[in-house]
Order: sequence, then structure tokens, then C-alpha cells
Amino acid sequence: MFEKATRLKLRFDTTKGQLSVEDLWDLPLTSTRGAANLDDLARTLHEATKNESVSFVTKTEPMNEVQKLRFDIVLHIINTRLTENEAAANARANREKKQQIMALIDQKQNEALGALSVEDLRKMVESL
Repeated sequence: MFEKATRLKLRFDTTKGQLSVEDLWDLPLTSTRGAANLDDLARTLHEATKNESVSFVTKTEPMNEVQKLRFDIVLHIINTRLTENEAAANARANREKKQQIMALIDQKQNEALGALSVEDLRKMVESL
């Protein structure tokens, strides 16, 4: 799919101008300020594929292959980015949980040291 797109030198019309396939990876998934984003681009491409004229009497061409390729590429990039965002969120949550556990371990170790007698603590200091 990407090889075909690069061979065709596909460009995507956005509010930012024409973008190449590589440029799509830099677009945000959504935007509240009306800036170019993947969601709006996918909606536009989806509408274009739905609004094709159809004749039930004469043979019509199936959906324009290039238009379908554009839509499939944008959809693939969206799905990839969503998967990456979810993985990053999971990694962040795991990192935070690990920090909490390490803090509790430190707290328990300090409590264990605090429970030792002065004599035991002095012996520990001398052995260091």
C-alpha cells in the first residue's frame, strides 16, 4: 500500500496544503483549532467515497482506486497511532505503579531499620 502510494507520489489535500504520505505521520489525530488533522482528512476521504455517483442502468467504474488508497493509508496511520498511544499510556501507568511500589519498599525498609536497636544500628554503621 505504501509502496504504491510513493510510486504514485500521492498527495493529500488538507487545510495545511498538499501533504505527502510521510507528512501524514506528523499530523495530530484531532484538532480543536481547525488545524489539519487525521480525523478530518479521513472524514473528507470517506465522504468522497460515499458520494460517488452510481448508475443502476449503465456500468460504472468501481470506486476510484487512488481515492480508496488514500483513504486506506489515512485509516492505517490512524489505527497505528491509536495503538501507539495506547501502548504509551500503558507504559506510563506501569512506570507510575512501579514508582509507587518502590516508594513503599523504601518506606518498609526504613521502618525495618527503625525497629532495630541502637546497638544493632551501630554495628551496621561500623561494618560500612
